[in-house]
Amino acid sequence: MSKITVNGERLWDSIMEMGQIGATPKGGVCRLALTDLDKQGRDLFVSWCKEAGCSIRVDKMGNIFARRAGRDDSLPPVVMGSHLDTQPTGGKFDGIYGVLSGLEVIRTLNDHKVETDAPIEASVWTNEEGSRFPPAMVASGVFAGVFDLEYGLSRADLDGKTMGEELARIGYAGEDDVGGRPFKAFFEAHIEQGPILEDEGITIGVVTDAQGQRWYEVTLTGQEAHAGPTPMARRKDALVGAARIISAVNEIGLRHAPLACATVGLLNVHPNSRNVIPGQVFFTIDFRHPDDKVLSAMDHELREICESVANDVGLEMAFEQIWYSPPVHFNESCVNSVRDAAIAAGLSHRDIVSGAGHDACYISRVAPTAMVFVPCENGISHNEIENADPAHLEAGCNVLLQAVLNQAG
Repeated sequence: MSKITVNGERLWDSIMEMGQIGATPKGGVCRLALTDLDKQGRDLFVSWCKEAGCSIRVDKMGNIFARRAGRDDSLPPVVMGSHLDTQPTGGKFDGIYGVLSGLEVIRTLNDHKVETDAPIEASVWTNEEGSRFPPAMVASGVFAGVFDLEYGLSRADLDGKTMGEELARIGYAGEDDVGGRPFKAFFEAHIEQGPILEDEGITIGVVTDAQGQRWYEVTLTGQEAHAGPTPMARRKDALVGAARIISAVNEIGLRHAPLACATVGLLNVHPNSRNVIPGQVFFTIDFRHPDDKVLSAMDHELREICESVANDVGLEMAFEQIWYSPPVHFNESCVNSVRDAAIAAGLSHRDIVSGAGHDACYISRVAPTAMVFVPCENGISHNEIENADPAHLEAGCNVLLQAVLNQAG
């Protein structure tokens, strides 16, 4: 393997500069997909890539590909990347570390005048978080053929604005077709977003698999009524029904521990007045497990409980599974490239399963794919206090560099 290494200080400075776009008072970042702040982040990334000599292509879902030519530019590229968008109370490292690690690999190859047989690309995938436009990973899903283009562009936020409209508004509705071109390999570097690596004092997570996920949207409709004169036995309280289901969701997760995760993360109550019995509640459910049979069992339990609660409380229910992403097993050759790079660098490492969804999960359907994890402080992510050690970020980027060189020739 090549002995060249990345410039860790430059990588850190780039992450910190990007982190100022959408910076929050608590030290995090709010840079929701396809907002003006997302445009600023995209513009900065594109400018840096052009300075590094890359050509830029943007597809119809707003995915960005910055290409460093290879000796044989007709070969499929080795691609690195992740996402720029964040949660409303996000951190400075989730997603953007993978994007700027890709850029740092390109900058490092330029510094050392290294040529590769295959071209190399750094990529940005639109709306990975799914926070503004559910579901998650929409644009990489369109790229991989999981969703069609019309579906992707029609995803709407809570104000009814669609991805297609907002891509056009910020100037990132590209002309390239989405997908349909081969990758030699795809690598995504990411903070772990969990506590395992830090707890075990390990620097590199060699990601072998990713959990499956199911997302649901549930609306319970009862009847608004005065909180004082309405007897308890006559109430059709939508929030009572939601509370029972939310408790059951948590119990389902605990029943399938330690690998299951079950979360209600969004709740809208109508009319949301202190002296009115809630007439309608909308909420979301997120199930995760690395075994598809267990995930299916959790789904079955949820549906039975929701029907039972709605009947008991006297509520109408609209229940929809809006997203299903099956468990992923990453490509053995790419995983070995990551593991071999960690060994060659003398870095502590272990195989690990991702508890979160990533663009790599969808890209794995159309290209050989692997991921590189590094620790994050206290395992905390999707939080403004999200933090990572610069030395760990540098180490992960060096592993990414060597894995890419292994695949790119």
